[in-house]
Amino acid sequence: MDLTFTGRDLQVTDEIREVAGHKLSRLERMEPRAVRIDLEFIAEHYPRLDGLKRVEAALFIPRKTFRAHAEADDVPTALDRVADKLERQLRDHHGKRRASVHKAGLESAHLNPEPADNDESDGD
Repeated sequence: MDLTFTGRDLQVTDEIREVAGHKLSRLERMEPRAVRIDLEFIAEHYPRLDGLKRVEAALFIPRKTFRAHAEADDVPTALDRVADKLERQLRDHHGKRRASVHKAGLESAHLNPEPADNDESDGD
């Protein structure tokens, strides 16, 4: 899985790269088809939000993209929150897939019931 880093008004250091790789590695274990994660680190400079760090992430898997963002006083905390949000989205996505596959399997079983075995057949 590739990690792409972008910093807006915030320099992306090796420490931030290492922390991001560690915190987001659990997403790769949950979804082995993950192709890429784009991370954007933003330093907010509004008077009310001065010093606040914002992290935006986009997780790409084939035919699906998950997006999340979080704000915190420091980058590792914001990364934690983004990782939690992406993990929840992946869990929900897997649950929906399993439910639809399971539901489709039950419907086909009800439409085409297997014939019952006849144990009372005469074998003489």
